[in-house]
Amino acid sequence: CLYFDGWQLAAKLTAKIEEWCTSQKNLPEGHAYELYKKHGTALKGLLAEGHMEDCEEEIDAYLRDVHDVPVSEHLTLDNDLRDMILKIDPSIPKYIFTASVRDHAQRCLKALGIDDLFVDIIDVKSCNLATKHSTEAFEAALRIANITDPETVLFLDDSIKNIQVARSMGIRSFLVGRVGRDCGQT
Repeated sequence: CLYFDGWQLAAKLTAKIEEWCTSQKNLPEGHAYELYKKHGTALKGLLAEGHMEDCEEEIDAYLRDVHDVPVSEHLTLDNDLRDMILKIDPSIPKYIFTASVRDHAQRCLKALGIDDLFVDIIDVKSCNLATKHSTEAFEAALRIANITDPETVLFLDDSIKNIQVARSMGIRSFLVGRVGRDCGQT
């Protein structure tokens, strides 16, 4: 939820996932999205349906390949965003909770000029590949951030599904953004 580029960067990631599934696993076009819809992420689907070996080396190769996108083509320094984050009480620890991998998140934060404003990045690997719209991912994130009371957390996200899960766990949550990723509507 830290950047809004009309979902262009997200579209590149989706295209990379699709391309990887068709070129590396010879899956039919559109199957990556079907895996996403059925399992929460294409990766979880690839693993669950036996298209990919459940080993760290292959998972890391997939995550590295699909996140190899030109971040700097879409994101630039955002001083307004930096100023907004700096206005938040500095005693409150701030984390990035992403369905992506740490390296991709770091590149995005650096491009925006806010990489020094967060305690840590809680990524998909930190959450045992759980989707962000699962309680498993939120439970892992809370453990990593050493939070015992979910009501002390303020969660900002661009996905209604993620917000619903967070709220069901007692996490104060707010939807950010004006355009839906899949529908493109406000």
